[in-house]
Amino acid sequence: MVSIKDKAEKALNKKAAIGEDIDLEEYETMDVDAYDHVDSLEDLKKSDKETLTSVGIETEEKGRAASFLQMDQSEIFLNNMYPGVEIMSTPQALEKYDWLSDYMWKVMQVDADKYTATTEMSPLSGYFIRSLPNTKMELPIQACMYIGDDQVRQTAHNIIIAEENSEINIITGCSTATHVENAAHIGVSEFYLKKNSKVTFTMVHNWGKEVNVRPRTGVMMDDNSTYISNYILTSPVRNIQAYPTAYANGDNTKVFFQSILAGKEDSNIDQGSRTVLSGRNSQSEMITRAISDDESTIITRGDLLGKSHDARGHLECMGLILSDDSKIYSIPELRGECTDMELSHEAAVGKIAEDEIQYLMARGLTEDEAASMIVRGFLDIDIKGLPDELAKETKKLMELSMEGM
Repeated sequence: MVSIKDKAEKALNKKAAIGEDIDLEEYETMDVDAYDHVDSLEDLKKSDKETLTSVGIETEEKGRAASFLQMDQSEIFLNNMYPGVEIMSTPQALEKYDWLSDYMWKVMQVDADKYTATTEMSPLSGYFIRSLPNTKMELPIQACMYIGDDQVRQTAHNIIIAEENSEINIITGCSTATHVENAAHIGVSEFYLKKNSKVTFTMVHNWGKEVNVRPRTGVMMDDNSTYISNYILTSPVRNIQAYPTAYANGDNTKVFFQSILAGKEDSNIDQGSRTVLSGRNSQSEMITRAISDDESTIITRGDLLGKSHDARGHLECMGLILSDDSKIYSIPELRGECTDMELSHEAAVGKIAEDEIQYLMARGLTEDEAASMIVRGFLDIDIKGLPDELAKETKKLMELSMEGM
């Protein structure tokens, strides 16, 4: 039998099916103990705290159930404040639970491409989050992947398990220190939603201008489970390619992907979402709002596969081009493999309507103010699945991310 390590080693040069190839040899992998632990997020440097705040991390931990911070390969802060949820580094969790190895590389394939393979062959890091059976935790768990030095190749293998009848909210912020000019991030995340569970996962990316990013995410869902993903990227990045996939295997499962993408400067963004509807009466809605400016390129992908009776899915992608030197490509895909299912999609790419600009200018706004208001309104989508207070907080975070547009 071929081991996981053997599979990974054979795939170290395997290019991804989509997206620009990255030479990972340009970057250095740090040791897992390269940084010392901190007693509080408030002990971090002022610039680091400001960066964490920009991606939704509450450094005072007010209104949070637990916190995790990884800098490069090192877990430097961990705090679990409430019973019913567990959070720790993935290496710690593997030491604590023998059964956790059964969840590693089950929804993601280690030899899918060079990025998954590199994650396995690098020093193990990342976070483990688990909600215990019957836990209903409204306060969010916050986790941050932070790159603190130049030329670093950060990898993480995250495992998230929602046990039966549990509900958790997770805010994860990913960013780089202000002085970092060039780095790479690879994050493998495997979600397991048991019967009647619900996970809301809100991710904010704020990378440096010369950072290459390759997240790899898979979600395995049991009966009556709900997965909600809110993704926000509004800062420049060199190159990002992500295509999270939810496997709605259970009956009556619900999947929601919502993405807000803003291409700035010469960013290259290839972002999508995929749902495989295998369970009876499984449902999915995938919505993307994208704006391109300067010389950026955005590719939005959506893939819905209906394999079960009574499955329902809708895919929607709207793009707004603000610069003649920028580009948006929308690639929706629908596939049906049985009767009694329904899949639909809506996609449109265009520019700001001149009459809307004139309407707002006639009411006292400058042309720039009018354009900014239209862009903000275009990107303003309802945040699904969050308690009211957390939804308001996420809205504020989105507004903060869109400052200057």
